[in-house]
Formats: sequence, structure tokens, C-alpha cells
Amino acid sequence: RFRNVTGVQTCALPIFSPNTSICIGQSTILTASGSSATYSWSPSTGLSSTTGASVTANPTSTTTYTVTATSAPGCTKTAQVTVTVNPLPVVTVSPPVTICSGQSTTLTAGGANTYSWSPSTGLSSTSGSPVTASPTSTTTYTVMGTSAVGCTATAQVTVTVNPLPVVTLSPPIAICIGQSTTLTAGGANTYSWSPSTGLSSTTGSSVTANPSSTTTYTVDRKSTRLN
Repeated sequence: RFRNVTGVQTCALPIFSPNTSICIGQSTILTASGSSATYSWSPSTGLSSTTGASVTANPTSTTTYTVTATSAPGCTKTAQVTVTVNPLPVVTVSPPVTICSGQSTTLTAGGANTYSWSPSTGLSSTSGSPVTASPTSTTTYTVMGTSAVGCTATAQVTVTVNPLPVVTLSPPIAICIGQSTTLTAGGANTYSWSPSTGLSSTTGSSVTANPSSTTTYTVDRKSTRLN
């Protein structure tokens, strides 16, 4: 407050917001009070106004502001506050990945202190790094990274899920010992047959079988998706 003591005009130092810390892109309210006066702020960088008891500060770098309180008779006093601007974390994440239906993949994030993932669909966990993703359909995951001072940033990764091939096979076949038959598979790009007993080859869509006893053959198939 302003007061006269033995005819000498004095000014009380205005009460001011304490030093504060924000993340770049955020804002904070700075308030001066404690006397019946007008207020002037400097520098103007990042301020919503340079006058008034309360202003909004949105600087792009750490800035120290000075407020000057002026009484009606012209008595002035100043106070200062520093707004520290912290950078956002640079969050990195695994590159896009393609899996087959039923498979899983590991997603890894970096550049921050803690991590939060969304959506939760198909994830082993929604926090931390790395996490395991086993979605049933193509999903884009967003990871939010938080720095030690509480600033956040996000990154995204897409897990593309390809369907399994629908494989067709020759029906069960009966042959006489010493005879052979052709086994044919379809619906995929590559094939692997087992066991090898009595087969002309263990790869390819069509093989010749000449087993010496009743045998059940299994064909493993792989598809190739061209994007």
C-alpha cells in the first residue's frame, strides 16, 4: 500500500506471483496485488497485455517479467517473476510393422521418462516401454511420452494385420502299395510339406506322394501381400 509518513510518500512492494515453470506452448497467469495502483508489465514478449493486475504469459523461451506498480500520486515500485519454459520431449516409436493374424510384435518408445499407450486393444500393457501388440485387425497406436518436468508429446505407429491364407488341399486318397498320387495345395504363395517320407519334394503347391504305408501329410503355407 501507499502511505505518507511525516510528509514523505512511500510505496509498498506489490505482491507478485511466484516463479513458475511451463511447457513450451502452454501459458500461465501472472498476478500482481497489494496496493491500490495501476500496473505495467515488461517485456511484452508472450504477454496478453502489458497493463492490468493479471496478465497471461505464453513465452516461447524462459523470460523474466517486471511489473511496475504506480500509485495515483505517481509513487512506483517494481517486482519480478521468471517464467521457465521447458521443451517438449522428442518421442520416438518403432517403425510401422506388418504381422499375420494371430502373431504379435514388440513396440518400443523412447525420448521421454514415462509412456502411456492407446488404444489398449491388443496391448500387453498401456504403460511403459516396450509393450507387446497382438491386435486382431490393423491398428494405429499412439504413445504419449512425459518428460521429467511433466511436458508431454506423442508419436504413432501402425501395426498392419494380414489375414491368414485359406488353403485348399486334395481330398483323402487311397492308393495301392507301390503306386503314387499327386497332392495339390492352393490359396497361398509358398508351401512346405511334412513329413518328407515318400514325397517327391517338400516344397511347392503340387508334389508326388509314394508312401509305403498310410501317411498323413501336413502342408504349411505362407502368403505374400503386395501393398
